Amino acid sequence: METTLGAVADWSAGGTPKATNRSFYDGGDIPWAIISDVQNGPLTETTNCITQAGLDSIGGAKKIVPEGAVLVSMYGSVGRSAIARIPMATNQAIARGVVGDQLSAEYLFLWINANEERLDQMARGATQRNINKQIVTAFPITVPPAPTQERIVEVIGAIDNQITALDGEAEAATRVRDGLLNEFTGAAAADTKPLGELCPVIGSGPSWAAKDESSAPSEGALTVLKITNTKPDGSIDLSELAYVAGLPNRTKIIGPTSLVMIRTNGNRKRIGNVYLPPAEVHGAAVSAFQFTLDAIDAETRDYLYLVLRSPRIQHQMSESASGSTGLGNLAVRWLKTLEIPWPDAEMREVQVESVRVIDTKIAAINSEAERLRNIRARLLSGLLNRTIDIESAERGV
Repeated sequence: METTLGAVADWSAGGTPKATNRSFYDGGDIPWAIISDVQNGPLTETTNCITQAGLDSIGGAKKIVPEGAVLVSMYGSVGRSAIARIPMATNQAIARGVVGDQLSAEYLFLWINANEERLDQMARGATQRNINKQIVTAFPITVPPAPTQERIVEVIGAIDNQITALDGEAEAATRVRDGLLNEFTGAAAADTKPLGELCPVIGSGPSWAAKDESSAPSEGALTVLKITNTKPDGSIDLSELAYVAGLPNRTKIIGPTSLVMIRTNGNRKRIGNVYLPPAEVHGAAVSAFQFTLDAIDAETRDYLYLVLRSPRIQHQMSESASGSTGLGNLAVRWLKTLEIPWPDAEMREVQVESVRVIDTKIAAINSEAERLRNIRARLLSGLLNRTIDIESAERGV
């Protein structure tokens, strides 16, 4: 059956209690979801809670949606969805759908999840792109018979369970690695050296005008590794590099002993994040939001990549960034004085290798999880548009 989201679910939006009235928030125990809570999966807890007074200020009990409600982001990350696993309130940037008898809530969530890009393409607005409730309710949906809905949910759920298990393995391995890094960089380190001695050249990249940037190489243009290429998970994404013409001759470039670090960011936890650039970007520049750190040799670079990633030193760099509001900035002068634990060469080699083994394991787990996510996306799309029959999908899973 071809119909619309408005025909298969009752849609509403939430509200936001006045932020300056702390009695609406302090000590609250009513879950209240915001856009960042909506992460294309089950939502079991919210970042924030509100009080009964806060709930009453936005409309009272009618603003609570039940377990099983499907949430859709209408602002920011438009089209991103979640399924509520507990009753909760939400802000006004989230559309909430409660299904009727003819539709499974899990099937509705999968439909919206598969159509996130289409919903995002419908967003409008110069300053903040958004969709509204009318766009959500008018969006088309194909509703198969209830048994087929259930079978689709089970097939995709089996893959989701595998992905969840892999994500758990990666998180556990990351905790082990971070524990080692903190142990290696503990306060009891006998010998230290200032970072400026180990990296004599530390500097940020240049700024440039948007008109000078291109998505394709051109004569006289340098490849630039932008902050969007350096991901929060520590990886470097080379799928969309930029090329900039007219950069100054003094522009620092990435070399075989270089590290890249985030200098400026609105998120303090990202300031000081460090990356090991692959050979493909040797000769590239970075933006003004990043540093290049040129170590005295490759062995020193490898050890610094270990030390600077430790949660202890990451926290130290984040806390040392200047700026009380908006963007925080890490100063070169401070960075050069940062004391780095410096055991003997044999111990440094052992530490680097022990962390490298865990990093390799984490990368392999994440790669398998990403492979399954791609399979899931293709399979879900095929099941929903009926180019893949459910029987073959069940045999494959």
